[in-house]
Formats: sequence, C-alpha cells, structure tokens
Amino acid sequence: SGKAETRSRGAAKEKTLECGQIVWGLAFSAWPAAEDGDTDPPCAVGLPCLVLATGLNDGQIKVWEVQTGHLLFSLLGHQDVVRDLSFAPNGSPILVSASRDKTLRVWDLSRDGRQVQVLSGHVQWVYCCSISPDCSMLCSAAGEKSALLWSMRSYTLIRRLEGHQSSVVSCDFSPDSALLVTASYDACVIMWDPYTGEQLRTLRHVPLHSTLDSSSEIHTSSLRSVCFSPEGLYLATVADDRLLRIWALELRSPVAFAPMTNGLCCMYFPHGGFIATGTRDGHVQFWTAPRVLSSLKHLCRKALRTFLTTYQVLALPIPRKLKEFLTYRTF
Repeated sequence: SGKAETRSRGAAKEKTLECGQIVWGLAFSAWPAAEDGDTDPPCAVGLPCLVLATGLNDGQIKVWEVQTGHLLFSLLGHQDVVRDLSFAPNGSPILVSASRDKTLRVWDLSRDGRQVQVLSGHVQWVYCCSISPDCSMLCSAAGEKSALLWSMRSYTLIRRLEGHQSSVVSCDFSPDSALLVTASYDACVIMWDPYTGEQLRTLRHVPLHSTLDSSSEIHTSSLRSVCFSPEGLYLATVADDRLLRIWALELRSPVAFAPMTNGLCCMYFPHGGFIATGTRDGHVQFWTAPRVLSSLKHLCRKALRTFLTTYQVLALPIPRKLKEFLTYRTF
C-alpha cells in the first residue's frame, strides 16, 4: 500500500462547492475541535477543521466545512448581494458580512448561525469590512467619502472617518490594531489612528506615464484594494493604472511595482513573502514581496500596541519621543 498511498497523497485534488449562486465574497476560519458529547459537530472529535464562508448573489451566506464539503449553515437575512465577509481573527466563530442592502450583519456560528446584530448607517452599497486583530473594532467601506468605525463589543458606531475626496472602497487594520488604512477612488491611501480618528499620513498614487491610457474616461490611479503585510511595515495597493505597488511605511513611498491589468483585490500571504491579487478576468496571480527582518524597536512596539490603546500609551510616564514612536506619529 506504500506506493499507492504515496501517489494518492501527492496527487492534486480538486473540490467543488455547489453554491447555486454567483459567489462575491469568501472568508476562511479555523474551527475548534469537537469534544466528546457534542451533537452533530462540524469537525471530527479532537481534530480542528477549516471552514469557508461564501457570500452569494441572492443575499445568502453559506458556510462549508472545507475538507468534506459539508454545508454547515445557510445564513438568511441580507436582501441583496453579500459583497464581503470577515471572521473574527481570534478564532471565535463570529462572522461579519457586508452587503449591497447597505447593512452589515454579525453572525454567531457557535449558536447555529444566529444573527447577533444588524449594523445600519451606510447610504450606499457596503463593499468591504475588516475586523481589527484584537477584535475590538470593525471598519466598513461603502462607496462613500467616509468609512465607518464600529465597536465589536457593543456593536455601535464609534466614529465616521472623513478625509477622502471620493468613494472609499477598501480598508485594513495593521497586525497590532494600532493603524487603519483606507483606499479610495481619489487615488489616496489614508492611514488613521483608529482610537483617536486622527489622520497620520496620506500616500498618494502618482501614475507612471507609461501606464496611462489617454482614452480612458476614469482616473487611472483609482484605487481598488489595500492590505497590510503580516509584520506591519509594508502596504500593498492595487490601482486602475495597471500596477501593483508595495509601499514601505518608513519611507512613505513605493519600493516595488508589478504590472497587472484588471486588478481588483490583493492579500498578503499570512507569513509574508508573497501577495495574491485577483482580477476581473478571473485570474489569481501570485507575486514575490519584499521580506523584512523587523527591528527590535518595531517588535517591541508591535507587542505593546497589541494590548495598549493610543490613550493608554499617551498616559504612560515615558518621554514624548517614545510616545510618538509607539503611536506611529514617527517611524
């Protein structure tokens, strides 16, 4: 059985999940192992599993166990396309969905997919939602000139982030939850302190002349997506000028470019080194990203900011320059 088993394990396997609708949004999450006595557990007893949430064209959300293809939940509530999905990063079975019905909805999969909360406040289709790594905040973008910041503890609106001159279409938190970035059709990325609502810096996309299309009627630098690198020192952006950019936050400028067409979204590999991009023509492309050895200063800042808010840092009896470094007022 040795050779046959080896061939079987090494063979490429394909799996198709029949959603029955156009799939607009995807989100993975690890599901904790089942315990003895659990009735109808999604995973085998003692073994964790991977689940995938799919946002569909008819407003449904279907949640699958990836290995077996078993449908765990069909979540009903949205009245239009589910455009984006985000699981709580701490491994809890909380799922947030963003929809063209102008709402966000919070679901608890540990309670049979019960709808916990409906978040209303946007006047346009909601395109993007992102939960902070410490699970305290939620940011949403809906094609409006402002992004909304919500509390994940009380499910109430914290503040409206205003500063862009056109529609905000993408958002992401830094790995330590101390920073939030938003990307807009105005060709700018704004970096915010989510605790204070302060704009820390703006990264402007300047088109390269060789990529311009003089016949285009849209702004060729309109942004589509932004994401943080796993260590929190780089950003990746996708824009309509046919470029993937990688930005070094310490330099406040791009350090690498890659030519791509029809780009819509980007995401870093969780351990760094690679970026995946999605396109309108149905392709996912993978790119090599700069690898960086974080300085001891940044590692200490990241560790501290994981559990200290900006206000708590400012209250520490430490020198002003150190406070500015810890709150990303200076790199």
